[in-house]
Formats: sequence, C-alpha cells, structure tokens
Amino acid sequence: MSANSAPAKAIFTSIVRLVLGIVIICAMLFWPAGTFKYWQAWAWMAALFVPMMVSLVFLVKRDPALLERRTRTNETRTEQKWIIGLSTIYFLVIFLVPGFDKRFGWSAMPVWLVIFADVVVIAAYFLYILVLRTNSFASRIIEVEQGQQTITTGPYTLVRHPMYLAMILMMVATPLALGSYWAFIPSLALIPLLAVRAKNEEELLIKDLAGYREYTQTTRHRIFPGIW
Repeated sequence: MSANSAPAKAIFTSIVRLVLGIVIICAMLFWPAGTFKYWQAWAWMAALFVPMMVSLVFLVKRDPALLERRTRTNETRTEQKWIIGLSTIYFLVIFLVPGFDKRFGWSAMPVWLVIFADVVVIAAYFLYILVLRTNSFASRIIEVEQGQQTITTGPYTLVRHPMYLAMILMMVATPLALGSYWAFIPSLALIPLLAVRAKNEEELLIKDLAGYREYTQTTRHRIFPGIW
C-alpha cells in the first residue's frame, strides 16, 4: 500500500462510518419515539455530530496518521474484546430507551437540564479533540507503536486517560440531553466499564511504553482528577 493510499482509505472509512452512525442513531432514537417531533434528539445530534465533523476535518488536514489509527478495529487483547462487547449493550440501552421514554412520557425533564446536558456533550467532545491534538498516538485499539512516546502535556497533566474522561462525560450526559431519566441510570455503567479498560490498558503501557511507569508517579489519577 502506498503512503498516499492509507490516508485516502482512512478518510473514506471515517466518512462512511460517520454517515452510517448518523443513520443508525436516527433509527434508534426516532423509531422507538414514533415521531420526528423529538427536539431533544435533534439538539443532541447537533451537539454531537457538528463537533465530530470538525474533528474529522482537523484530522484530515493536520494528522492523517492519527486518522488512520482512529479507524483501526483489530483489537487483539481478550479483556478489551469483552469490554467492547459489553459496550454494545450499553449503547443499545442509552439510544433505545430515550425514544420509548419520549413515546410513553416516562420522564418529565425541565428544558434547562436538557440544554445543560447538551453543553456537557459539546464540552466533552472538545476535550476529546484536545486529546487528539495532544496525542498523535491515540489509537482506537490498545497498542504501543514503534516510536511512540509517553505524553505528559495538555490534558495528560490532569489525568492519565483524558479521552476516557471525555467519553464518560459525553455519554453519561447523553440520556439527559435526550430527555430520559430512565436511560441515565444504566448509563452510569460506562464508568466501571472504562475504569476496567483503563486499568487493563495500563498493564500494557507500563510494560512496553518507555517512561510510562514514571509518568504514573507524577500524574496520580487515571480518569477523574483528584479521585481515581
């Protein structure tokens, strides 16, 4: 494969995944709701997909190698495969329950809380973009590449896994942004799920990534500043 074909393939894959993601999420939200008159869903999709498009443009222009890393799905570690499988259940819950909640009126959420949750989603996604700008080796799968360095700047001065913090903030806020208290409760399961993923990932990083063990001594917390 030539040097130029890899970025082109990564761009194509990213665009296809983005379009399919929008279509699938629309189906998961509006079919259970039984209506397109679901303003919370439209607002949440704008809060998520507009920054997502911004990040895609940024990676295409500034870091095509990182874009290629973000398209990888060939996870090899057994523990991580289990976590990914459990994540599928999590996503089914937080994207299907809100639609049924809308249809049957289970939750009566104030507008201010929905808007606040959308703001959290946007802020979390921009934290995600900041992580990508800081760490060009932020692959989707758990791996250590040749030439990879331990990152200790930017958001990595606060916690060792700022991308997981961004994911937790984004996805825990999502049910509230969609107007559902009932989906919010199981969404909290993402926290221990990513905690296990981070702990398992660090076993590899401490063993194979130069300087990471020392980094854990200076940046003490994995995901939550001042807590864990």
